[in-house]
Amino acid sequence: MTVLPHVTSVTPLGGYRLRLTFDDGVMGEVDLSDDLWGPVFEQLRDPAVFAQVHVDPELGTIAWPNGADLDPCALHDDIVASSPTRSAG
Repeated sequence: MTVLPHVTSVTPLGGYRLRLTFDDGVMGEVDLSDDLWGPVFEQLRDPAVFAQVHVDPELGTIAWPNGADLDPCALHDDIVASSPTRSAG
């Protein structure tokens, strides 16, 4: 059985970048500037709205007040793939 990663904290960094921490200890930054397309994400192009990001504990991912959310597995994979080293654990 595969355990899905859950986001435990999110910090907006400016622009469309976020610092994320996952329940398995993975931490890193993601730049979502190329991912904010489609009707549900259109409002997030406003920096003030984008900065309202929070962790949705039920979904285990990041979400915004307008109902937009992102797949925690994709976020996790992006961070792991961009990390120069991985910790054993």
